Amino acid sequence: MPKKGNVLVIDDEEIMRDVLESLLSPEGYRVDLAKQGEEGLARFSEKTYDIVLLDVSMPGIGGLRTLEELLKLDGDAVVIMITAFATFETAVAALELGAFSCIRKPFENEHILKKVAGGIARRRKDEERQVLRRTLRASVDRSQIVGNSPAMREVYDLIEQVAPARSTVLVTGESGTGKEVVARSIHFSSPRAESGQFVAVNCSNIPSELLESELFGHTRGAFTGAVSAKKGLFEVADGGSIFLDEITTIPPETQARLLRVIQEREFTPLGDTSPRKVDVRIIAATNTDLRRAVQAGDFREDLFYRLNVINIHLPPLRNRRADILPLTQHFIRKYSRENGRNLSEQISPEVLLALEQYPWPGNVRELETAIERAVIIARSDQITLDCLRAEILNPDGAEGLGSGVSAPSQNIDLAHGISFYDEVSRFEIELIRQALDLTGGHQSRAAKLLGLNNTTLNSKIKSYNIKV
Repeated sequence: MPKKGNVLVIDDEEIMRDVLESLLSPEGYRVDLAKQGEEGLARFSEKTYDIVLLDVSMPGIGGLRTLEELLKLDGDAVVIMITAFATFETAVAALELGAFSCIRKPFENEHILKKVAGGIARRRKDEERQVLRRTLRASVDRSQIVGNSPAMREVYDLIEQVAPARSTVLVTGESGTGKEVVARSIHFSSPRAESGQFVAVNCSNIPSELLESELFGHTRGAFTGAVSAKKGLFEVADGGSIFLDEITTIPPETQARLLRVIQEREFTPLGDTSPRKVDVRIIAATNTDLRRAVQAGDFREDLFYRLNVINIHLPPLRNRRADILPLTQHFIRKYSRENGRNLSEQISPEVLLALEQYPWPGNVRELETAIERAVIIARSDQITLDCLRAEILNPDGAEGLGSGVSAPSQNIDLAHGISFYDEVSRFEIELIRQALDLTGGHQSRAAKLLGLNNTTLNSKIKSYNIKV
Protein backbone atom coordinates (compact mmCIF):
# COMPACT_ATOMS: atom_id res chain seq x y z
CA MET A 1 0.00 0.00 0.00
CA PRO A 2 1.43 3.43 -0.93
CA LYS A 3 2.19 5.65 2.01
CA LYS A 4 -0.34 8.40 2.70
CA GLY A 5 2.11 10.50 4.65
CA ASN A 6 4.63 10.71 7.46
CA VAL A 7 3.22 10.97 11.00
CA LEU A 8 5.14 11.77 14.18
CA VAL A 9 3.53 10.73 17.47
CA ILE A 10 4.89 12.45 20.60
CA ASP A 11 3.38 10.97 23.78
CA ASP A 12 4.91 9.84 27.07
CA GLU A 13 2.46 6.92 27.46
CA GLU A 14 3.71 3.77 25.75
CA ILE A 15 0.23 2.35 25.37
CA MET A 16 -0.97 5.48 23.58
CA ARG A 17 1.99 5.38 21.20
CA ASP A 18 1.24 1.72 20.44
CA VAL A 19 -2.48 2.40 19.89
CA LEU A 20 -1.82 5.26 17.46
CA GLU A 21 0.82 3.30 15.53
CA SER A 22 -1.49 0.24 15.30
CA LEU A 23 -4.30 2.49 14.09
CA LEU A 24 -2.39 4.57 11.52
CA SER A 25 0.13 2.12 10.02
CA PRO A 26 -2.48 -0.24 8.49
CA GLU A 27 -4.11 2.82 6.90
CA GLY A 28 -0.96 3.54 4.92
CA TYR A 29 0.74 6.11 7.15
CA ARG A 30 4.43 5.88 8.02
CA VAL A 31 4.59 6.42 11.80
CA ASP A 32 7.53 7.48 13.98
CA LEU A 33 7.32 7.59 17.78
CA ALA A 34 8.84 9.86 20.44
CA LYS A 35 8.49 9.61 24.24
CA GLN A 36 8.71 13.30 25.10
CA GLY A 37 8.95 16.77 23.64
CA GLU A 38 12.73 16.97 23.40
CA GLU A 39 12.96 13.65 21.52
CA GLY A 40 10.10 14.68 19.22
CA LEU A 41 11.81 17.97 18.35
CA ALA A 42 15.03 16.12 17.53
CA ARG A 43 13.17 13.78 15.15
CA PHE A 44 11.21 16.65 13.61
CA SER A 45 14.40 18.59 12.85
CA GLU A 46 15.92 15.57 11.08
CA LYS A 47 12.97 14.46 8.95
CA THR A 48 9.95 15.95 7.16
CA TYR A 49 6.57 15.07 8.67
CA ASP A 50 3.16 15.74 7.21
CA ILE A 51 1.45 15.79 10.61
CA VAL A 52 2.31 15.59 14.30
CA LEU A 53 0.12 14.05 17.03
CA LEU A 54 1.23 15.71 20.25
CA ASP A 55 0.20 14.99 23.84
CA VAL A 56 -0.45 18.07 25.94
CA SER A 57 0.64 16.71 29.33
CA MET A 58 4.16 15.26 29.28
CA PRO A 59 7.26 15.43 31.46
CA GLY A 60 10.04 17.72 30.29
CA ILE A 61 9.13 20.80 28.29
CA GLY A 62 5.46 19.79 27.96
CA GLY A 63 3.07 19.79 25.03
CA LEU A 64 2.36 23.51 24.56
CA ARG A 65 6.04 24.42 24.70
CA THR A 66 6.82 21.59 22.25
CA LEU A 67 4.13 22.99 19.95
CA GLU A 68 5.79 26.40 20.01
CA GLU A 69 9.19 24.92 19.17
CA LEU A 70 7.75 22.77 16.35
CA LEU A 71 6.23 25.84 14.73
CA LYS A 72 9.54 27.66 15.02
CA LEU A 73 11.14 24.85 13.02
CA ASP A 74 8.31 24.83 10.46
CA GLY A 75 5.72 27.58 10.51
CA ASP A 76 3.40 25.46 8.34
CA ALA A 77 3.57 22.35 10.55
CA VAL A 78 0.21 20.63 11.08
CA VAL A 79 -0.10 19.61 14.73
CA ILE A 80 -3.04 17.85 16.41
CA MET A 81 -3.01 18.13 20.21
CA ILE A 82 -4.20 15.13 22.23
CA THR A 83 -5.12 15.40 25.91
CA ALA A 84 -7.08 13.71 28.64
CA PHE A 85 -7.51 17.14 30.27
CA ALA A 86 -9.22 18.97 27.43
CA THR A 87 -10.30 22.08 29.23
CA PHE A 88 -11.54 24.99 27.16
CA GLU A 89 -8.48 27.05 28.16
CA THR A 90 -6.06 24.36 26.99
CA ALA A 91 -7.76 24.02 23.62
CA VAL A 92 -7.84 27.77 23.08
CA ALA A 93 -4.18 28.13 24.06
CA ALA A 94 -3.14 25.40 21.64
CA LEU A 95 -5.19 26.81 18.77
CA GLU A 96 -3.89 30.33 19.40
CA LEU A 97 -0.33 29.02 19.25
CA GLY A 98 -1.06 27.48 15.85
CA ALA A 99 -2.31 23.94 16.42
CA PHE A 100 -4.46 22.49 13.64
CA SER A 101 -6.91 20.82 16.02
CA CYS A 102 -7.38 19.33 19.51
CA ILE A 103 -8.66 15.82 20.36
CA ARG A 104 -9.68 14.52 23.77
CA LYS A 105 -8.78 11.11 25.16
CA PRO A 106 -10.33 8.60 24.91
CA PHE A 107 -11.10 9.09 21.23
CA GLU A 108 -13.01 7.20 18.57
CA ASN A 109 -10.73 5.59 15.98
CA GLU A 110 -12.76 6.96 13.07
CA HIS A 111 -12.62 10.43 14.60
CA ILE A 112 -8.84 10.54 14.80
CA LEU A 113 -8.44 8.99 11.33
CA LYS A 114 -10.69 11.74 9.95
CA LYS A 115 -8.69 14.43 11.74
CA VAL A 116 -5.36 13.04 10.48
CA ALA A 117 -6.66 12.84 6.90
CA GLY A 118 -7.96 16.42 7.12
CA GLY A 119 -4.67 17.69 8.53
CA ILE A 120 -2.62 16.04 5.80
CA ALA A 121 -4.99 17.41 3.14
CA ARG A 122 -4.40 20.88 4.56
CA ARG A 123 -0.64 20.25 4.48
CA ARG A 124 -0.83 19.19 0.82
CA LYS A 125 -2.74 22.36 -0.10
CA ASP A 126 -0.13 24.49 1.68
CA GLU A 127 2.64 22.72 -0.23
CA GLU A 128 0.81 23.21 -3.53
CA ARG A 129 0.47 26.94 -2.84
CA GLN A 130 4.17 27.17 -2.00
CA VAL A 131 5.09 25.36 -5.22
CA LEU A 132 2.78 27.67 -7.17
CA ARG A 133 4.34 30.73 -5.55
CA ARG A 134 7.84 29.49 -6.34
CA THR A 135 6.78 28.71 -9.90
CA LEU A 136 5.29 32.17 -10.32
CA ARG A 137 8.39 33.77 -8.85
CA ALA A 138 10.72 31.76 -11.06
CA SER A 139 8.54 32.46 -14.09
CA VAL A 140 8.53 36.18 -13.47
CA ASP A 141 12.25 36.26 -12.81
CA ARG A 142 13.19 34.20 -15.87
CA SER A 143 10.77 35.59 -18.41
CA GLN A 144 10.67 39.25 -17.45
CA ILE A 145 13.79 40.57 -15.74
CA VAL A 146 16.91 39.71 -17.71
CA GLY A 147 20.49 40.77 -17.12
CA ASN A 148 23.64 39.82 -15.28
CA SER A 149 25.25 43.22 -14.85
CA PRO A 150 26.17 44.34 -11.30
CA ALA A 151 23.42 46.97 -11.46
CA MET A 152 20.75 44.37 -12.26
CA ARG A 153 22.04 41.93 -9.65
CA GLU A 154 21.53 44.72 -7.12
CA VAL A 155 17.95 45.12 -8.38
CA TYR A 156 17.34 41.35 -7.98
CA ASP A 157 18.65 41.47 -4.41
CA LEU A 158 16.40 44.42 -3.54
CA ILE A 159 13.33 42.69 -4.99
CA GLU A 160 14.05 39.60 -2.91
CA GLN A 161 14.51 41.69 0.23
CA VAL A 162 11.45 43.90 -0.12
CA ALA A 163 8.95 41.39 -1.54
CA PRO A 164 7.84 39.91 1.82
CA ALA A 165 7.32 43.35 3.40
CA ARG A 166 4.23 45.55 3.12
CA SER A 167 6.06 48.88 2.82
CA THR A 168 5.54 51.13 -0.18
CA VAL A 169 8.13 50.95 -2.95
CA LEU A 170 9.17 53.67 -5.40
CA VAL A 171 10.65 52.43 -8.68
CA THR A 172 12.57 55.04 -10.65
CA GLY A 173 14.24 55.06 -14.02
CA GLU A 174 13.93 56.32 -17.57
CA SER A 175 11.04 55.31 -19.83
CA GLY A 176 11.41 51.77 -21.11
CA THR A 177 13.72 50.47 -18.37
CA GLY A 178 11.15 47.98 -17.04
CA LYS A 179 9.60 49.60 -13.98
CA GLU A 180 6.33 47.69 -14.27
CA VAL A 181 8.24 44.44 -14.66
CA VAL A 182 9.96 45.12 -11.33
CA ALA A 183 6.61 45.95 -9.71
CA ARG A 184 5.11 42.68 -10.95
CA SER A 185 8.13 40.74 -9.70
CA ILE A 186 7.74 42.26 -6.23
CA HIS A 187 4.07 41.28 -6.12
CA PHE A 188 4.45 37.75 -7.47
CA SER A 189 7.43 37.08 -5.19
CA SER A 190 5.34 38.01 -2.13
CA PRO A 191 2.57 36.33 -0.13
CA ARG A 192 0.18 38.83 -1.75
CA ALA A 193 0.33 36.79 -4.96
CA GLU A 194 -1.96 34.31 -3.18
CA SER A 195 -4.26 36.75 -1.42
CA GLY A 196 -4.91 39.43 -4.02
CA GLN A 197 -4.43 40.82 -7.51
CA PHE A 198 -1.75 42.93 -9.11
CA VAL A 199 -3.46 46.02 -10.51
CA ALA A 200 -1.47 48.33 -12.80
CA VAL A 201 -2.57 51.94 -13.33
CA ASN A 202 -0.89 54.36 -15.74
CA CYS A 203 -1.91 57.63 -14.09
CA SER A 204 -0.90 59.70 -17.13
CA ASN A 205 -3.41 57.88 -19.35
CA ILE A 206 -6.43 58.73 -17.19
CA PRO A 207 -7.86 62.27 -17.39
CA SER A 208 -7.35 64.07 -14.08
CA GLU A 209 -11.11 64.59 -13.63
CA LEU A 210 -11.68 60.82 -13.82
CA LEU A 211 -8.65 59.60 -11.89
CA GLU A 212 -10.23 59.74 -8.41
CA SER A 213 -13.24 57.77 -9.62
CA GLU A 214 -10.95 55.15 -11.20
CA LEU A 215 -8.84 54.78 -8.07
CA PHE A 216 -11.47 55.04 -5.34
CA GLY A 217 -14.74 54.26 -7.09
CA HIS A 218 -18.04 56.14 -6.84
CA THR A 219 -21.65 55.74 -5.86
CA ARG A 220 -24.58 56.08 -8.21
CA GLY A 221 -25.26 59.75 -8.89
CA ALA A 222 -21.95 60.91 -7.42
CA PHE A 223 -21.45 63.06 -10.51
CA THR A 224 -22.99 63.62 -13.92
CA GLY A 225 -22.79 60.38 -15.84
CA ALA A 226 -22.45 58.14 -12.77
CA VAL A 227 -25.49 56.04 -13.64
CA SER A 228 -24.36 53.16 -11.44
CA ALA A 229 -21.95 52.52 -8.61
CA LYS A 230 -18.41 51.56 -9.60
CA LYS A 231 -15.74 49.75 -7.62
CA GLY A 232 -12.40 51.59 -7.52
CA LEU A 233 -9.07 50.02 -8.39
CA PHE A 234 -7.91 50.20 -4.76
CA GLU A 235 -10.85 48.00 -3.80
CA VAL A 236 -10.11 45.65 -6.71
CA ALA A 237 -6.53 45.33 -5.45
CA ASP A 238 -7.55 44.66 -1.82
CA GLY A 239 -5.24 42.01 -0.40
CA GLY A 240 -2.82 42.49 -3.29
CA SER A 241 -0.72 45.25 -4.83
CA ILE A 242 -1.48 48.35 -6.88
CA PHE A 243 1.11 49.79 -9.25
CA LEU A 244 0.80 53.54 -9.83
CA ASP A 245 2.89 54.39 -12.87
CA GLU A 246 3.74 58.01 -13.74
CA ILE A 247 2.91 59.05 -10.18
CA THR A 248 3.96 62.66 -10.81
CA THR A 249 0.97 63.21 -13.11
CA ILE A 250 -1.52 62.78 -10.25
CA PRO A 251 -3.24 66.13 -9.50
CA PRO A 252 -2.86 67.72 -6.03
CA GLU A 253 -6.35 66.83 -4.75
CA THR A 254 -5.82 63.17 -5.64
CA GLN A 255 -2.38 63.25 -4.02
CA ALA A 256 -4.07 64.22 -0.75
CA ARG A 257 -6.49 61.28 -0.97
CA LEU A 258 -3.65 58.90 -1.82
CA LEU A 259 -1.75 60.08 1.24
CA ARG A 260 -4.75 59.22 3.41
CA VAL A 261 -4.92 55.70 1.93
CA ILE A 262 -1.28 55.14 2.85
CA GLN A 263 -1.63 56.59 6.36
CA GLU A 264 -5.05 55.27 7.39
CA ARG A 265 -5.41 52.21 5.13
CA GLU A 266 -8.84 53.42 4.12
CA PHE A 267 -10.59 55.41 1.37
CA THR A 268 -14.03 56.82 0.66
CA PRO A 269 -15.64 56.39 -2.77
CA LEU A 270 -16.87 59.55 -4.45
CA GLY A 271 -20.39 60.35 -3.29
CA ASP A 272 -20.12 58.11 -0.23
CA THR A 273 -19.68 59.12 3.41
CA SER A 274 -18.47 55.84 4.90
CA PRO A 275 -14.75 55.06 4.62
CA ARG A 276 -13.73 51.56 3.58
CA LYS A 277 -10.75 49.70 4.96
CA VAL A 278 -8.31 48.31 2.44
CA ASP A 279 -5.13 46.24 2.62
CA VAL A 280 -3.15 47.18 -0.48
CA ARG A 281 0.57 47.45 -1.07
CA ILE A 282 1.40 50.52 -3.13
CA ILE A 283 4.22 50.38 -5.66
CA ALA A 284 4.74 53.70 -7.44
CA ALA A 285 6.96 54.56 -10.39
CA THR A 286 8.22 57.64 -12.14
CA ASN A 287 10.70 58.55 -14.86
CA THR A 288 11.17 62.06 -13.47
CA ASP A 289 13.01 63.43 -10.44
CA LEU A 290 10.41 63.45 -7.66
CA ARG A 291 12.60 65.61 -5.41
CA ARG A 292 12.65 68.32 -8.06
CA ALA A 293 8.88 67.99 -8.43
CA VAL A 294 8.56 68.55 -4.68
CA GLN A 295 10.84 71.58 -4.83
CA ALA A 296 8.82 72.97 -7.74
CA GLY A 297 5.60 72.56 -5.76
CA ASP A 298 4.17 70.01 -8.18
CA PHE A 299 4.22 67.10 -5.75
CA ARG A 300 3.41 66.88 -2.04
CA GLU A 301 6.48 66.50 0.13
CA ASP A 302 4.67 64.34 2.72
CA LEU A 303 3.44 61.98 -0.01
CA PHE A 304 6.95 61.75 -1.47
CA TYR A 305 8.35 60.54 1.85
CA ARG A 306 5.50 58.06 2.26
CA LEU A 307 6.17 56.60 -1.18
CA ASN A 308 9.95 56.66 -1.01
CA VAL A 309 10.29 54.16 1.84
CA ILE A 310 12.17 51.77 -0.44
CA ASN A 311 13.64 53.00 -3.70
CA ILE A 312 14.62 50.69 -6.56
CA HIS A 313 16.40 52.50 -9.37
CA LEU A 314 16.64 50.97 -12.82
CA PRO A 315 19.68 52.19 -14.75
CA PRO A 316 19.32 52.98 -18.47
CA LEU A 317 20.37 50.28 -20.91
CA ARG A 318 23.29 52.38 -22.16
CA ASN A 319 24.82 52.10 -18.68
CA ARG A 320 24.57 48.30 -18.58
CA ARG A 321 25.64 47.15 -22.02
CA ALA A 322 26.62 43.75 -20.64
CA ASP A 323 22.89 43.00 -20.48
CA ILE A 324 22.28 43.63 -24.18
CA LEU A 325 23.31 40.11 -25.25
CA PRO A 326 21.12 38.18 -22.75
CA LEU A 327 18.22 40.57 -23.39
CA THR A 328 18.55 40.08 -27.14
CA GLN A 329 18.63 36.31 -26.78
CA HIS A 330 15.58 36.46 -24.50
CA PHE A 331 13.60 38.51 -27.03
CA ILE A 332 14.64 36.22 -29.90
CA ARG A 333 13.21 33.27 -27.96
CA LYS A 334 10.04 35.17 -27.09
CA TYR A 335 9.20 36.45 -30.57
CA SER A 336 10.35 33.31 -32.37
CA ARG A 337 7.85 31.42 -30.26
CA GLU A 338 5.07 33.96 -30.82
CA ASN A 339 5.61 34.12 -34.59
CA GLY A 340 6.23 30.47 -35.30
CA ARG A 341 9.89 31.04 -36.17
CA ASN A 342 12.89 29.02 -35.09
CA LEU A 343 15.72 31.54 -35.04
CA SER A 344 19.06 30.78 -33.50
CA GLU A 345 19.95 32.62 -30.30
CA GLN A 346 23.54 32.86 -31.51
CA ILE A 347 24.41 36.48 -32.27
CA SER A 348 27.14 37.23 -34.77
CA PRO A 349 29.95 39.56 -33.58
CA GLU A 350 28.98 42.28 -36.08
CA VAL A 351 25.30 42.27 -34.98
CA LEU A 352 26.26 42.31 -31.30
CA LEU A 353 28.70 45.17 -31.92
CA ALA A 354 25.96 47.21 -33.63
CA LEU A 355 23.55 46.56 -30.76
CA GLU A 356 26.13 47.46 -28.12
CA GLN A 357 27.19 50.68 -29.85
CA TYR A 358 23.67 52.04 -30.23
CA PRO A 359 22.66 54.38 -27.32
CA TRP A 360 19.12 52.93 -26.90
CA PRO A 361 17.26 56.10 -25.90
CA GLY A 362 14.13 53.96 -25.51
CA ASN A 363 16.00 51.49 -23.29
CA VAL A 364 14.86 47.86 -22.98
CA ARG A 365 11.49 48.65 -24.55
CA GLU A 366 13.20 49.92 -27.70
CA LEU A 367 15.53 46.92 -27.83
CA GLU A 368 12.51 44.62 -27.55
CA THR A 369 10.70 46.23 -30.48
CA ALA A 370 13.91 46.19 -32.55
CA ILE A 371 14.39 42.46 -31.97
CA GLU A 372 10.70 41.73 -32.56
CA ARG A 373 11.02 43.42 -35.96
CA ALA A 374 14.26 41.58 -36.71
CA VAL A 375 12.74 38.19 -35.90
CA ILE A 376 9.78 38.84 -38.19
CA ILE A 377 11.78 40.02 -41.23
CA ALA A 378 14.77 37.66 -40.89
CA ARG A 379 15.23 35.67 -44.12
CA SER A 380 17.31 32.94 -42.48
CA ASP A 381 17.49 31.25 -39.10
CA GLN A 382 19.73 33.98 -37.71
CA ILE A 383 19.41 37.74 -37.24
CA THR A 384 21.75 39.60 -39.59
CA LEU A 385 22.72 43.25 -39.91
CA ASP A 386 20.09 43.91 -42.56
CA CYS A 387 17.41 42.92 -40.04
CA LEU A 388 18.26 45.91 -37.83
CA ARG A 389 16.78 49.37 -38.19
CA ALA A 390 18.92 51.92 -40.02
CA GLU A 391 19.47 54.12 -36.97
CA ILE A 392 20.93 51.17 -35.05
CA LEU A 393 23.52 50.69 -37.79
CA ASN A 394 24.29 54.42 -37.71
CA PRO A 395 24.25 55.34 -33.99
CA ASP A 396 25.62 58.83 -34.64
CA GLY A 397 22.31 59.67 -36.25
CA ALA A 398 20.40 58.56 -33.16
CA GLU A 399 22.16 60.64 -30.52
CA GLY A 400 20.32 63.07 -28.29
CA LEU A 401 19.46 66.44 -29.69
CA GLY A 402 20.48 68.74 -26.85
CA SER A 403 17.91 71.32 -25.85
CA GLY A 404 15.75 70.96 -28.95
CA VAL A 405 14.42 68.34 -31.28
CA SER A 406 15.49 67.91 -34.88
CA ALA A 407 15.41 65.08 -37.35
CA PRO A 408 18.21 62.53 -36.87
CA SER A 409 20.79 62.84 -39.58
CA GLN A 410 20.99 59.79 -41.85
CA ASN A 411 22.89 59.23 -45.07
CA ILE A 412 20.32 57.95 -47.53
CA ASP A 413 21.55 56.13 -50.62
CA LEU A 414 19.25 57.55 -53.30
CA ALA A 415 21.23 55.81 -56.06
CA HIS A 416 19.69 52.48 -55.06
CA GLY A 417 16.23 53.86 -54.47
CA ILE A 418 14.25 54.32 -51.26
CA SER A 419 10.68 54.22 -50.03
CA PHE A 420 9.94 57.89 -49.47
CA TYR A 421 7.02 57.29 -47.11
CA ASP A 422 8.94 54.66 -45.12
CA GLU A 423 11.78 57.14 -44.57
CA VAL A 424 9.38 59.91 -43.58
CA SER A 425 7.62 57.58 -41.13
CA ARG A 426 10.96 56.49 -39.65
CA PHE A 427 11.98 60.11 -39.06
CA GLU A 428 8.60 60.92 -37.51
CA ILE A 429 8.86 57.95 -35.14
CA GLU A 430 12.37 58.93 -34.06
CA LEU A 431 11.37 62.58 -33.55
CA ILE A 432 8.39 61.58 -31.41
CA ARG A 433 10.51 59.17 -29.35
CA GLN A 434 13.15 61.81 -28.71
CA ALA A 435 10.56 64.41 -27.75
CA LEU A 436 8.96 61.98 -25.31
CA ASP A 437 12.36 61.10 -23.84
CA LEU A 438 13.25 64.79 -23.41
CA THR A 439 9.97 65.49 -21.64
CA GLY A 440 9.98 62.36 -19.48
CA GLY A 441 7.06 60.85 -21.39
CA HIS A 442 4.79 63.90 -20.91
CA GLN A 443 2.74 63.99 -24.11
CA SER A 444 1.50 67.58 -23.80
CA ARG A 445 5.04 68.93 -23.39
CA ALA A 446 6.30 66.70 -26.19
CA ALA A 447 3.57 68.02 -28.50
CA LYS A 448 4.56 71.60 -27.67
CA LEU A 449 8.22 70.79 -28.34
CA LEU A 450 7.32 69.33 -31.74
CA GLY A 451 4.95 72.14 -32.66
CA LEU A 452 1.95 69.77 -32.78
CA ASN A 453 -1.36 69.86 -30.99
CA ASN A 454 -2.05 67.13 -28.43
CA THR A 455 -4.61 65.33 -30.60
CA THR A 456 -2.24 65.06 -33.56
CA LEU A 457 0.60 63.72 -31.44
CA ASN A 458 -1.65 61.22 -29.70
CA SER A 459 -2.93 60.02 -33.08
CA LYS A 460 0.61 59.52 -34.39
CA ILE A 461 1.65 57.66 -31.24
CA LYS A 462 -1.25 55.25 -31.72
CA SER A 463 -0.70 54.97 -35.46
CA TYR A 464 2.98 54.09 -35.08
CA ASN A 465 2.29 51.96 -31.98
CA ILE A 466 4.87 53.90 -29.97
CA LYS A 467 4.97 52.72 -26.37
CA VAL A 468 4.90 55.60 -23.90
